[in-house]
Amino acid sequence: MSDIDLLNTGGYQWGIEALVSQLRELRVQSLESRHRLNRPPKLPSRKELHSILDGLGAVLFPNRLGSPDLNDEGIDFFVGHTLDSLLRKLYKQIRRELQFISGHEGDLKETHERAVVITREFAARLPTVRALLDTDIHAAYEGDPAARSPDEILVCYPGITAIIHHRLAHILYQAGVPLVARIISELAHSATGIDIHPGAQIGDSFFIDHGTGVVIGETAIIGRRVRLYQAVTLGAKRFPKDADGALVKGNARHPIVEDDVVIYAGATILGRITIGHGSTIGGNVWLTHTVAPGSNITQAYVRNELFDGGAGI
Repeated sequence: MSDIDLLNTGGYQWGIEALVSQLRELRVQSLESRHRLNRPPKLPSRKELHSILDGLGAVLFPNRLGSPDLNDEGIDFFVGHTLDSLLRKLYKQIRRELQFISGHEGDLKETHERAVVITREFAARLPTVRALLDTDIHAAYEGDPAARSPDEILVCYPGITAIIHHRLAHILYQAGVPLVARIISELAHSATGIDIHPGAQIGDSFFIDHGTGVVIGETAIIGRRVRLYQAVTLGAKRFPKDADGALVKGNARHPIVEDDVVIYAGATILGRITIGHGSTIGGNVWLTHTVAPGSNITQAYVRNELFDGGAGI
């Protein structure tokens, strides 16, 4: 008997009905545990947001990321038409998150109005984002001797892709739609290996060189003209719990990096500490204490501190 005959006669016994029943039971239990007994509202679509972010890149940089057929006369029309379509799509994703938070499906008036306001505020800040990105691209061009042009940086460098996503996601995070913002940041994470939480505050002229493995936590604050290399972590040192044993969320737990700091590959900086302006942190340094402005921290320096006076032996 052939495979087709076996399939047609039920010769392969997969136990589908039992599996469907078991999965339904687990699904209902999960909804009950999250107090969602009715059909839960839809989440924002990762696929739709991916398309929206691609389009926003083209709107911000139409000559480089837009349609290859654009000419000078058609750019403004392209930007306006594309932006109108993208903002309509973004509004729907924002509304979905607001509905998910409220627990109600459907086009509720309050949710609709709030989504419109957030989308308008987002749109109004796009010129500011473009100006910030220009400083980031310039910082990359000035900071990397291998860069032949700012255009090369825009279309090739993963650090620029990540910061474009972050600067857009950060606006949405501040506006009260952290799930949409997080999806946007994770799209960049998947594409580049650079993980920037949308809550992180990052000043102008920011450059991530190479980038793979960089992690920047939610409450990190990064000043102006900061440069990071691959595998740098700006993370939390510990995760405090409340009286019930649940993790405390939202507390300031990531580093503050002041202006004009350079952090080399593999450095791990943990906790709510401050890296003073103009400092240089060497490769593979593990740092959990505040550093004064103008410091030059290397592995040898850290080891000397650990063993000073017999400590650490």
